[in-house]
Amino acid sequence: MSIPADGDVKIQGVSLRSLPKISLHDHLDGAVRPQTVVELAAEIGLELPARDGRSMGEWFGKQADSGSLVNYLKTFDFTVGVMQSADALTRIAREFVEDLADDGVIYGEVRWAPEQHLTNGLSLDEAVEAVQRGIEEGEEAVDRSGRSIRVGQILSAMRQNDRAVEIAELALDHREEGVVGFDIAGPEDGFPASDHREAFDLLAANFMPVTVHAGEAAGLASIRSALLDGRALRLGHGVRLVSDLEVIAREGSRDGEEVQVRFGDLARWVRDREIPLELSPSSNVHTAAIEAWGTEIGDHPFDLLYQLGFAVTVNVDNRTMSRTSLTRELALLVDAFGYELDDLETFQFNAASAAFLPVEEREELVEMIADGFQR
Repeated sequence: MSIPADGDVKIQGVSLRSLPKISLHDHLDGAVRPQTVVELAAEIGLELPARDGRSMGEWFGKQADSGSLVNYLKTFDFTVGVMQSADALTRIAREFVEDLADDGVIYGEVRWAPEQHLTNGLSLDEAVEAVQRGIEEGEEAVDRSGRSIRVGQILSAMRQNDRAVEIAELALDHREEGVVGFDIAGPEDGFPASDHREAFDLLAANFMPVTVHAGEAAGLASIRSALLDGRALRLGHGVRLVSDLEVIAREGSRDGEEVQVRFGDLARWVRDREIPLELSPSSNVHTAAIEAWGTEIGDHPFDLLYQLGFAVTVNVDNRTMSRTSLTRELALLVDAFGYELDDLETFQFNAASAAFLPVEEREELVEMIADGFQR
């Protein structure tokens, strides 16, 4: 199947973009429009590797797809670099919401690390308030267009730093003002969730939902720490959990294939407890998270996890760097694994059920998805 740049192909006669979607793992600094980077950089005198939005977008894509995690991470120097004022954060958050709505997203969670946006004197509270202002402006603009979207903030603490307790307190302070959860991000290998046990204890004592980046750049020990030390309700990526599965045999054709697998204790716990996996196919390829299995989307263990009953969800991670969208990620999976509308609906049901929302609102999302797919 030929997939256009925007990923909007038709499956069983239905446009993928038109389908209602849920986005759970989407970084604000990984979703800045390239043209916005160019314009904001010009205002502050930040030198860029390209002069216009199109060229900047191509540069982001080239760096991300270079096979080097170092090159991939360098791209954030420019997005974070232009996100150091309240006005810039508000604009970028507003555009983030508008872009989600244009992609058919009806509920999204945006994660970002406030501690990375204080260079020009913003306080942590001011940064969170600026992003929330942009989110609300974006939601209002979408409403005026006759559509509907809701977006919540997930505040990330950088796991290599020592501000996790402070960011946890910040999340709790703003939980009635748009913040729906907490995360730790940054270099995973060597910085387990156990390093921030005090922050996770505080969050657990106050019933704040937590997701943890784990099983992306490190293995099973990182996932174990996320669950036991972080009390994570979801796993950010979690793709390396497959290392705890031993495929014994495969039988039958692709459509009727049966896979016999021996589960390790960790994988069985995650599967049986229906702990959602925030998988991001393109990003997982670009950051070499699936290098043990291959270098293409078709090598991604997404399908194996899905067949075995894991609560898989589809995400973009960093849409600007991977030059993708949720629509495109779904198209790539359809092309690689032959999924049909029922499969794509299941992924959205999984994401809706995993959203950091009260159960009544999650049930509402499930109904909206069912109605949208039926239409």
